[in-house]
Amino acid sequence: MMQVSQEDESVIPPPELKPLDKNKRVDALDILRGLALVGILLMNIEWFNRAIISLGGHDTTLTGIDHAVGWLIRCFVEGKFYKLFALIFGMGFAVMLLRAKDAGRPFGAWFVRRMLVLLLIGIAHMIFLWGGDILHDYAIAGLILLAWVTYKKTEDPKAYLKLALMWLAIPIFLVSFGGSIFGMMFNESKYQEMWQNELDIYTAVEQQLAINTDAILENNDAIDGVASSVEDTSFIMPTDEEIREITIAETIEQRKKLLVDIAEEDSAFMQNSYWQATEYRFGFMGFMLMFTPIMSLVVLMPIFILGFWLVVTEKITKHQEHHKFFSLLAKVGLAVGIPLNVASVLIIQHPAAGISGILQGVGQMLFYIAQYLLSAGYLGLVVCALNKQKWQQFFAAFSPMGQMALTNYLMHSVILTSIFYGYAGGQYGEISRAPQMLIVIAIIVAQIIFSKWWLNRYRFGPMEWLWRSLTYKQRQPMKL
Repeated sequence: MMQVSQEDESVIPPPELKPLDKNKRVDALDILRGLALVGILLMNIEWFNRAIISLGGHDTTLTGIDHAVGWLIRCFVEGKFYKLFALIFGMGFAVMLLRAKDAGRPFGAWFVRRMLVLLLIGIAHMIFLWGGDILHDYAIAGLILLAWVTYKKTEDPKAYLKLALMWLAIPIFLVSFGGSIFGMMFNESKYQEMWQNELDIYTAVEQQLAINTDAILENNDAIDGVASSVEDTSFIMPTDEEIREITIAETIEQRKKLLVDIAEEDSAFMQNSYWQATEYRFGFMGFMLMFTPIMSLVVLMPIFILGFWLVVTEKITKHQEHHKFFSLLAKVGLAVGIPLNVASVLIIQHPAAGISGILQGVGQMLFYIAQYLLSAGYLGLVVCALNKQKWQQFFAAFSPMGQMALTNYLMHSVILTSIFYGYAGGQYGEISRAPQMLIVIAIIVAQIIFSKWWLNRYRFGPMEWLWRSLTYKQRQPMKL
């Protein structure tokens, strides 16, 4: 055998860091990514047909089958699948990191470029296609994840799991702590007094908003005068009646501003001018970016770390050997997550929750917890199904779609803006919730077929190729 001298070894470059060959991909990740795209589309389609400024709010005008579909989507889809997608992002990060180490190449600078390119794609998506982009949030959170991996002080996977779970529990603990103090301070008579006050304010606000807009604007002068008089004499304790009037005035102003914002967004996307819509999206981008730090740090980061943990412990890469873990995840996640989601949505959408801040807060916190539980249940259910041969072929159909996740996600926006926005199909506000599901089915079937066809001829999806080429700073080979 030929010997290589130490001097010769020193000049041999380490293996080149390059995109994964198709036969080295983790199939479970691609399948999960494809399924997550289905859930994201089910959720997002509503917000191509309604103002994103009211994101998270239930459409109270729905009736019959439209209401039923909207309720089911909110209960079993909303907030679950972007979390599942975030988990897969953390898994993908870990896979890339471990394989970069095996290749003996630095990972940090390469991954920073990868996230900066994703950030640019997300911002371009937000300006030129759809304001509800989440790619920019993933990019910022990805950079934070890189910093955590670089400076973490332990290699113990158990520490990663503990950190992620504690991170997720912080907002739950803080709200629970605040709720406990509130509950101890308010007895039955105080609850009754607070409820009556909230009901009176709600009734007054609804009555004034029911008047035509001109009358509301006239009344604002008188209401503002009450607020100004109290501000001018702030050293005097305002009376209960003055506080009530100020609260009514402020609530009306908030409601009016929301209605104006919704009308402005509706107008931008109902007009037949693409540039008018783009101008609106550019301004709306600032509003969306305000939430990026919270989204990245509070929501995405702990989920990324959980995904990282699933890979370094080989639970997902060798999921056949961890069937009991995913079975437990499915049983607990579904058994607890389903009733908790149902209960929380029933609370949130009850008319009393629109009056009582306490009821709305309780419902939202239960919904927040229930989303994570049901996401975990979905993950466990799919992975368990992948361990059964009779389900493998069915789920394998989503793998090509998952491999082209970026292309397919952006194509959702191209297709749906072409259907709904005024400068294209002009169906904004015209297609109700039930028929929207037919559009979702058509898009998913088309993307499954197209993704398989494309990947039989090319190495990457179009946007994946662009992303990789910019990341590696050289044109990547496209054809197989």
